[in-house]
Amino acid sequence: MIQTIHDVAGLSVTVMGLGLNGGGLASARFFAEHGAKTVVVTDMKTEAELAPSVAELRRYPNIRFALGGHHVEDFRTADIVIKNPGVKAEGNPYLAAARVVETDMSIFLRLSAAPILAITGSKGKSSTVSALHYGLRQCGMTAFLGGNITVSPLSFLFETNANTPVVLELSSWQLADLARCPQLKPKIALLTSIMPDHQNWYGSMERYVADKKIIYRNQTKDDYTICNYDDAWGKQFAAETAGTVFWYSTEPLPPHLLGAWIAADGSARIRLRPEQDQLLLPPELSVPGKALKQNVMTASLALALYGVDVQKIPDCMQTYSGIPHRLECFYQTEQFKFYNDSAATIPEAAAAAVNAFDRPVIMITGGTDKKLDFTALAPELKKAKALFLLAGTGTDKLIPLLQAQHTPYFGPFDSLDELLKALRETFSTVPEQTAVVFSPGATSFGMFKNEFDRGNRFKEAVRQCWQ
Repeated sequence: MIQTIHDVAGLSVTVMGLGLNGGGLASARFFAEHGAKTVVVTDMKTEAELAPSVAELRRYPNIRFALGGHHVEDFRTADIVIKNPGVKAEGNPYLAAARVVETDMSIFLRLSAAPILAITGSKGKSSTVSALHYGLRQCGMTAFLGGNITVSPLSFLFETNANTPVVLELSSWQLADLARCPQLKPKIALLTSIMPDHQNWYGSMERYVADKKIIYRNQTKDDYTICNYDDAWGKQFAAETAGTVFWYSTEPLPPHLLGAWIAADGSARIRLRPEQDQLLLPPELSVPGKALKQNVMTASLALALYGVDVQKIPDCMQTYSGIPHRLECFYQTEQFKFYNDSAATIPEAAAAAVNAFDRPVIMITGGTDKKLDFTALAPELKKAKALFLLAGTGTDKLIPLLQAQHTPYFGPFDSLDELLKALRETFSTVPEQTAVVFSPGATSFGMFKNEFDRGNRFKEAVRQCWQ
């Protein structure tokens, strides 16, 4: 078992899942640079599909590639296998053959002394971790951000110490991999809203939520657990954690509870001690919409619990402007202001995007189904100024719901270029600048590599169409 960096020397390592988003790449580089005898990088994708990542690793003589499929010998003979979180362990014959299975996250937690501020949930994780990281740095701290946000913590391991907070976005899959990792003991564990997600993987909400609960499993009363007062899951988490509970809500909290909430004037308030309410955020922020305001509020609550002076937080956080693929305003013309919300991979997230603006928007939605229910999304789409659909199996489930409520729509279109051309022709003139929001509410498989590829291709297609 790896306890110090010196334990890496001489190991035979297999990295399962290279991918294109950085996790496998960072793991392979880490072990290659720190004395591993051999590093076998294996992936079901071919070398051509993984060309950018392969090119990054070609310079290491101790790396061998086994791409286009896995070989059980590469797992049986390895001293340690580093598993990509997206690889399902249950029933996996390759992982069953391995002596030791770890992840980049478990290795980081073993080797770093950094205090951990961890966030999980169904939606809002990435914007919350981004806002928290932004706030820490704005307040003068050296802080790092990694995890499910596509940055492996191994990439900054040697820059961390006991005084450098590390903000980690943890998916349910990453948490499942850490179920037996006692080093996962966050100083602050923050749980965003829980909604149905990944049901094609888990099969039930109970199994999905059970992995989320791992985030606070090793906490003690000296740690903090931040829970959502507005949903039943949040109350269950609060009842189970050994951490000291703080709440957040879109409505004022009962007087006996500590936490943060949205006040009637749109500002956020905080109560760290009984009967001591303070301003946490001003009514107007740089990010649009109620959902993003709540995420900035919960990040600000975490800042305060980590020791940041509450009086500094409003000025620090008012300037936070969001992150790519989460209601990201990236392009403007005289007619339109374009928003990329490609990270909206479930119907509830697309519904939130419709309601994030104070006037009707032109909505672009649709994609691949992952066994989710679109019933709640359909009524919200009636509020859009116009609705354009991108083809996919999720769209096929949505269309009958739209037809039943007589909601007009354009499409479905088989490509973004085709869709945007139709949008431009349909709205050749508009009386005032209108928001165009790409919020699919479905996964990206089939037409795109992932939601980040989908968002980047949308941005490029918009720029080409309106240049």
